[in-house]
Amino acid sequence: MEPKQIIEQWVDAFNQNDAEKIATFYHHDAINHQVANEPVVGKDAIKAMFIDEFSAAKMVCIVENIFQDGEWAILEWKDPLGLRGCGFFKIQSGLITFQRGYWDKLSFLKAHNLPISG
Repeated sequence: MEPKQIIEQWVDAFNQNDAEKIATFYHHDAINHQVANEPVVGKDAIKAMFIDEFSAAKMVCIVENIFQDGEWAILEWKDPLGLRGCGFFKIQSGLITFQRGYWDKLSFLKAHNLPISG
C-alpha cells in the first residue's frame, strides 16, 4: 500500500476515535512529534496518547490534501471548529516510523474549553 493510502486509512481510524486501530499503523519504535508537545516514542506510548486525547476532546480530521513524496505522506487538514494543521508521516514497510504535526495548540485548547497550562 502506498503512503497516501495508509494515511487515508489512518484518518478514518482517527475520525472513529479508535486509538487501538490507529496504533496498528505505527512501527513499534515509531516517534510521534506534535511540535506543540514533547515527542512520544513507541507504539504503546502513541496509543496511550491517542486514548488520552480522544477522552479530552472530540477531534475530527477533515482532509484538505494528502501529498506523497517517496516514503513520505503529507496531510493538510482542518476541523469543524476552524482549526488547521498539517502532518508529515514517514512510512517504511507499510508502517509509520515517524510523524510530525504542526497546529496551533492555544487555539485547540480554547476551542475545546480545555485548561491552558503555562
